[in-house]
This record gives sequence, structure tokens and C-alpha cells, in this order.
Amino acid sequence: MTQLANRVDTVAPASGKPRATSQTAGPFGGLIDSVLVYEPVLETFQGSVPFTSAQSIWTWVTRDLCNDIFPADRMAAGNVTAAEVEAAIPEMLGRVKAAVAQGQADVEGARRLAAHVGGDDARLHLPAVMLALRNRALLAKAQAFGKAANSISDEAALAAAIKAMPLQEPALAALVFQAALGQVANPTNLVLAAIKLSGAATEVSVRRAGLGPLLDAYIAHAQNQLRFFEGVGPFPDVDLICRALERFHKLVRSLTGYLEFSRGSQATATLSAITKHVSDRLEPRLKEVVTDLNQAMRRREGADRLDTDKLFAAVGGIFLLATVRDCRDSLALNSVFEQAWNQSGQALEIHIQRTMDTFKQNPEDANTIARLDAVIQMAHVRFSPDYAETLKRARHAVEKRA
Repeated sequence: MTQLANRVDTVAPASGKPRATSQTAGPFGGLIDSVLVYEPVLETFQGSVPFTSAQSIWTWVTRDLCNDIFPADRMAAGNVTAAEVEAAIPEMLGRVKAAVAQGQADVEGARRLAAHVGGDDARLHLPAVMLALRNRALLAKAQAFGKAANSISDEAALAAAIKAMPLQEPALAALVFQAALGQVANPTNLVLAAIKLSGAATEVSVRRAGLGPLLDAYIAHAQNQLRFFEGVGPFPDVDLICRALERFHKLVRSLTGYLEFSRGSQATATLSAITKHVSDRLEPRLKEVVTDLNQAMRRREGADRLDTDKLFAAVGGIFLLATVRDCRDSLALNSVFEQAWNQSGQALEIHIQRTMDTFKQNPEDANTIARLDAVIQMAHVRFSPDYAETLKRARHAVEKRA
């Protein structure tokens, strides 16, 4: 295996959230991470809190309200632990409640509160943050339910578990469903259970049954995948993008494939906006796949040089193209995809033949070997595993003769 193939095969698993840079996992010691969402946020939902707003509120709390509990030097060093945050929450919530009450006394108080907290968006999310902190134990139980739901095949059992959620408190139910869904591998199961509870496969009936927060959690989680499409680039990012695209597709199809949405509903409009956002980010990358492939496989006359960046981009582009094919029902990329898919197949066949011919002439050339590794891997994804195996056998035959 060449260095390229090794790098391609050992891409690290994608993480669902930014890596922590200290012992404190995130705002409030990571205790409400399960309900945090990340930019871009096209639509705000009751059960999700933008990371930027939570971070602003956390900064305000530690700087202005609880600097005696969380000294500035320790905050700057990043060595405040989640356990310390947990222990301080009762006192912290009391001080936040007092500050919010003072800020709600008049218009000027509200303006000052917004300025201290970090803006109107952060101020508007204060109630959700406080509710999440008060019910942090319930959020942990919701995550446990989400994991358990992956092994529950009985629709009636899932429906009973959903019915046990705090549906009479929509704000709390929204947080609970947001936390639970992050752990659910097959989102379709919960939708089918919700349909069973509501008695009809329509958005209206599901919301009437008090399960609107569950639908909103699906859309919020689908929207939360948008951050991975903002910087669509060379191959090291493609694994992350493909995982996000697959998750996006599962969430969207769980809703649109089983529920009937009203044409003018807010959910329909939001799903359309999210789909357009993802498609717009992916379209330029799909248009570059064939160009990257041609440039990566181009052999320089005289002193040949391997362009590893283009080679990574070409392999990543084929992986992305195959993922788009599997998720195309949740995207608005039909014409662009069809063109990229057909042209990439034609171009790859040509490069396979040329590279194999070059390899037969000089089976010890390192650049040719790297290109051959790449086209075999791309053939596995673009055509079929059998085709890739045929190429490997042809390669081994040449190596034996050499």
C-alpha cells in the first residue's frame, strides 16, 4: 500500500462536536452539550440552544455573577472541571434568576441585560439554558433512552416510552427530545412510534398529539449538520462531510418519507431552506470532481511529479459523489449529480486504462503505483468491488511477470 492508500484507509472517525481544548468540555462544563447546536442556524427551535449563545451566557455567568466561584485566572487557564460546575449550579441558577428578574423590570433593564449577556439572541436563549441546567439529570436520561431506542424493535414499546416523556411541558419536552435524538442511530423508528401514538401519518396529527417537539428536534438535528458543509475541501474533510450527509439524509427521509406535511407549514419551509443550503454547498464540489481527477492522473512529460493534493481531492470527490448518490432523495442536485456521475465514470475508465498501460511498461515507478492505487480505490467506489478486484488481479499478474 502506498502512503496515499494508507492515509485514505485510516481517516479518523468524525466527531459530532468541536474538540474540547480544556478539562471543561463546553459551556457549563459540558452539562448541556446534548442540546447545543452550531452555526449556521437558519431556524431557531425551542429545544436547541446555539453554541455561541450558550458560550456568551456562560461567559456572563462566570465573569459577572459567579466570579467568586469561578475565578478569572482559573477560567483563563481552562482548568474548571465539570464536577465543580455541577456543584455550583444551585447557587448559579439563583443568581441568574435574580439577574433576569432585574432585567425584566423595564425596557432599559432588558437592554442592559442583553448587553451584559452578549446580545439579544443570547438573552432570548437564557430561559432554555436555565431550564436545561435545572433538568440536566433528565437530559442524561433522555440520552440513555436514545441509546436504548436503537435496540427496541417493538413499535408499541417505543410509543409507550415516548408517551412517558414530559409532553405536557412543551419547553422541557423539546429539550428532552433534542438530547435523545442525538443518540438515535435509526431515526425512522421514533417517527413510526409517533405515528402510532397520533393515529395518523400527518404532521398535523402528530403535533396535535403533543409530539411537535419531536418533529422540531428532527429538523434541528438535520440543520445541525450544515456546519460540516461550510468548508467542503480536499479529502481529509470528506469523511466528515459524508458522515454528516448520511445523517442529514436519515433525518430528513424519516420525516418526509413517512409523514405528510402541509404545503405551507413552517416545517416544510424550514426543510426546504436547509435542503437548499446543503445542496448549494455541495454543488461546486461535485462540479470539480472530474477536473480534480484529470489533474491528479495527468503524467508530466520528462520529470514526472505526483500531485498528492490533487490525488487526495480526486479520491475524496469520488467518495463524496457516491454518498450524494445514496442521499440524493434529500437533496436538490439531480442534474448536477447526473452530469458529474456520468463524466466521472467515463474519465475514470480512461485513466484506469492509461495507468495500467503505464504500469505494464514500468511496474517499479513509484508515481505510477500511487496513481494505480488511487484508481483501483476509486473504481471500487464508482463502479463495484468486483471491478476493483479484477484490476488488483491484473496488477498482481504484471508484478509477477516483472
